[in-house]
Amino acid sequence: MTARVGVVTFPGSLDDRDACRAVRRAGGEPVELWHDDASLRGVDAVILPGGFSYGDYLRCGAIARFAPVMGEIIPAAARGLPVLGICNGFQILCEAHLLPGALTRNAARRFINRDVRIRIENAASPWTSGYQAGQELTVVLKSGEGAYMADPATLAQLEANGQILARYSGVNPNGSVAGIAGVVSAAGNVAGLMPHPEHAIDTLTGPTADGLGFFSSVLLPVARA
Repeated sequence: MTARVGVVTFPGSLDDRDACRAVRRAGGEPVELWHDDASLRGVDAVILPGGFSYGDYLRCGAIARFAPVMGEIIPAAARGLPVLGICNGFQILCEAHLLPGALTRNAARRFINRDVRIRIENAASPWTSGYQAGQELTVVLKSGEGAYMADPATLAQLEANGQILARYSGVNPNGSVAGIAGVVSAAGNVAGLMPHPEHAIDTLTGPTADGLGFFSSVLLPVARA
């Protein structure tokens, strides 16, 4: 049985095709979803890709949070549907309160486009089960508002509950608190990651194939069914 992974396109999305390609390369079936859709078409997981949804007016992800498709994703996530937000998708998940914290301007106030090293902290999520805790990956970071911030109480809760998905290894490129590159929800099924694993799924188009595990991991439960 092939897992069907929905990839949402918002006006201004840039990396939806890359996410579809990553799902396909991992062995899944990408299902293209539109921001105005009122159905998730029975998908097994959903990816919110990177880009500049609705032109990043107001705040990044603030308008996309109210898109009709989010009215389907939010309750589905509450029921356990695996959801991954990459870059702008991470911002949308925070705006929708599916993930704690917020993404703010990079510390240097400049757009960053470079390869980065991240360390997997939580290998129990549907999106990281193919990795080992402590494993380091080289993926791509490209964002202007990618610094993750949370108040001390929220940060302490994330640490205590194992909700930090990944951290930057070595240099912290954007000033994220505690070097956080990604987090997961308390239930573990919703994940947000600022770097782009879909740009590191093979050495022909990316620096490594290290990011492919995010897409193959979420297929495993369906493949075993």
